[in-house]
Amino acid sequence: MAVNMQKANKIGRILILLLLIAIAVIVVSRHYSSRPGSFLGEPREYELNYMPADYELAVDPDDAIAIASNPQRYRREFDQMVYDINVSVLRHVSTRMGLSDSLQNAVLQEYETNHHPYLKTLYFNDFVRLRDTTANMYESWYENESGSATKVLEEITSKYTCYLINQIMATVIPTQGGTVFAKGSDLETPCGIALNEALGPMIERMEERAAIEDFSRSRGLLQEKVERVIAELATMEVRDKKGINKQMQTRIWGMNVSSSDLEITAISILKVGFRLNDYFDVKLNPKANLVTITLPEPMILSHEVYPKIEKLDIGWLREVESVNFNESFNSLRKEFRREAVESNIMNRSEQQAIELMNTMFGPLVKSINNRYELKVVFRDVPAAAEELADDYLRD
Repeated sequence: MAVNMQKANKIGRILILLLLIAIAVIVVSRHYSSRPGSFLGEPREYELNYMPADYELAVDPDDAIAIASNPQRYRREFDQMVYDINVSVLRHVSTRMGLSDSLQNAVLQEYETNHHPYLKTLYFNDFVRLRDTTANMYESWYENESGSATKVLEEITSKYTCYLINQIMATVIPTQGGTVFAKGSDLETPCGIALNEALGPMIERMEERAAIEDFSRSRGLLQEKVERVIAELATMEVRDKKGINKQMQTRIWGMNVSSSDLEITAISILKVGFRLNDYFDVKLNPKANLVTITLPEPMILSHEVYPKIEKLDIGWLREVESVNFNESFNSLRKEFRREAVESNIMNRSEQQAIELMNTMFGPLVKSINNRYELKVVFRDVPAAAEELADDYLRD
């Protein structure tokens, strides 16, 4: 009987021990399952301890605005600006994530070696594609030149920053394809830290400075009459018409008590061609029996927009007072230029220039020697940017 009691007590102790172990396993698993989640993958291999940090702005807003307003001329400065922005963002994110000094250095080395060489080209190409630098005078008049450049820069940095952060962190942080867990106050993804704590304040400062710059430029745009010599070859002309219609209503308790109608139309005359006083070169190669004419890249030479108010029906509460007419006119102007650029007009302008050069100089070349041929080429845009940068540095 005593032996049976001992066996029962022993079994009971084992069951209690197993029950305690099961409870401990459940508590531990629930504790870790409630921990903050991953931003790289599964399973957990590395744990971060988020630290507070202030973002140090690495780019002077005045310099950034000047570079963004004319990226072709300041190509080298543009590349350096991209480098400074990305490095400052990476430093801030690394500090906030509590990475060790060795890992922070590895982050910067990874960017400088494997990412900056191609990113600086992507930034520049996207910026030039989105930023119509031939419209700087118009943008100044509408108090939007620096502001427009700042918006394009914000769009491009937002486009590439998250990709850059995720690529570098996944490469540098020593995980084996595992999740990175984080703990600390004010938890945020690395992408969110970069956008909200670094790029956001930088763009905000640039916008504030841009508003001041645009106001000053608009007031001093043409203080004196300007006359200068130009040499231009226009090969394409685009005429178009667009309009904007707005209806503004005032409602009280859900009922329409007053309304105003506004209709603005505008016609556009846009000319595309070549600014020959920027670049024009003729070379003779007797060995190859070839005469080569090099023209600059095609661009918008002039753009005339004539807005007209077709309808202005103002209600008794005068809702139209809140309408910015200049903003509407500028929106129409931008849309005319955007459609023209996207309509392959630059390539057609080059084809027209080739035909025109052959018509004008073909007979002259043949008069030199019947075996001579005429070839028309166009200056490469990156090369042109480098030449302008060299000229600027020499000056």
